[in-house]
Formats: sequence, structure tokens, C-alpha cells
Amino acid sequence: MSSLNRPARLNRSVLALCGLVLLAAGGFAVFAYFMRWSRPLVPGTALPPTWVLVVTAAAAVIIGLLCVGWLGAQLNRKPKTTTWRLTSPSRRGRTTLPGTVAVQPFADEVLGYPEVRSVDARVTGKPASPLLVLLIRVNQDAELAEVRRRINDDSLPRLRQALELPELAVRTEFRCTAKAGPRIR
Repeated sequence: MSSLNRPARLNRSVLALCGLVLLAAGGFAVFAYFMRWSRPLVPGTALPPTWVLVVTAAAAVIIGLLCVGWLGAQLNRKPKTTTWRLTSPSRRGRTTLPGTVAVQPFADEVLGYPEVRSVDARVTGKPASPLLVLLIRVNQDAELAEVRRRINDDSLPRLRQALELPELAVRTEFRCTAKAGPRIR
């Protein structure tokens, strides 16, 4: 996963493809207007063969399914969480803890910072190499370096200690929002 916004590359590709198709159609329309063909583009008035209609319908179905898949990709924006399975040293008991529950106290602590408006924290990856993914919304005038320093120096060491992880990789995305009043678009 290279980004928290996984469908972004697909969105750019589909929009670029649509743009190229529209440019080609527009160029053809301009060419047809200025050339003013004296003969019709399609000879005759008979209906096309059946295979043309079948191929057109199949292409429409395939394009429709691709569009539905593209819309489905928009919904899958959050990384998959890890479930922690903790066993006692004697191997008698086992506790299952969802990754979002494990980091909730950490998220609540970061949410207590004055510049922070909301926090989405998730533990992803394999249990051998977990990754903490943070999406933090802050005020427009917030010092991002200060928020990051407080997370690294104060909150993250406590989370590592609570989860008994000497190393916990972190990927953070900051989003700035308006401090008060209506949102700026």
C-alpha cells in the first residue's frame, strides 16, 4: 500500500482515459464539421448485422461492470486492520483484540491535543511487522511539526509499551480543516 488513498491512481488513470476519448471525439467532430462530407458516413439504410449488435451489447456490459468496480474501489479507502491474538505464557488462555480497539486510547490521547480535530488510528500489516496508520485532521493554523513531535515523543512510546512492541512503524497523513465556521471549499 503506497498511499492511504488507494483508489487515487485508478481515478487518475480512468479520468485520463476519459479525457483522451473525449479529445478524440471532439477532434473527429471538428474534422467532420470542416470537411463537410458530401457522401454519407455509413452506406445504405439497412440495419447492421446481428454480430455488431451483440458485440456492442457485450462492450456496454463490460464497461458497466468496470464502472461498478471503479465505484466499489472508492468505498475501500481505509486500510485493513490487524486482529491481535495474545496468549498467556502458560498457553492456557488466549485473548483476541481488534487493532482499532488496541489503539483507541492512543487516538483519544492525540485527539486531546489542542490543534487536532479528529484522529483515525489503525494497526495494519502482519503481527510480525505491524504498521500504525494515522489519519489526523488538524486546524489550518496548526504546527504540524509540533503535533508530529508530540506524537513521537509522548504518545507513541506509551502505545509501543502497551502493545509490547519495541518497534512500530507509523504512517501519518495530516489533513487541514477550517478552525471554526463553515468549511472552505
